[in-house]
Amino acid sequence: MKDIKGEKSLIFMSYRFLDHATGVKFRADGEDMREMFVSAAGAFNEAVRGDIKILELNEKSFEIEGESFENLLYGFLEKLLVLLNEEDFLVADVKSFVTDGKVLKCVVVGDKAENYKFSSDIKMVCYNDVLVKEIDSGFECLVVLGV
Repeated sequence: MKDIKGEKSLIFMSYRFLDHATGVKFRADGEDMREMFVSAAGAFNEAVRGDIKILELNEKSFEIEGESFENLLYGFLEKLLVLLNEEDFLVADVKSFVTDGKVLKCVVVGDKAENYKFSSDIKMVCYNDVLVKEIDSGFECLVVLGV
């Protein structure tokens, strides 16, 4: 398994929101797979909670399995939504990220959602709309979040 843990954090995110008729659509990219996933987490977090600063008080570890980077990205973002909805946990940053293309092991940091005032309209990650592709400068993904 290749460790693509790095020194970069969410402050190096690269994403932008795109028009979508019924949901929240974003494009995220990075020089490598880790940066792309961190950028996607940043876009997801902004869609969920706006620009609220979340303290890094607790860690959560999880593992996702998938047959493709699309499967892994979908599972990763879905896990962030599950952490919020079922475990009352808001993610502030991705602390570590390791993948071999079939398994993703991740540690995120954040805080209890109950400590913040925000309202999230995000209900789901739309599986059929997740796309990951390699580009000249690294990797890029497109994601639609259902509201």
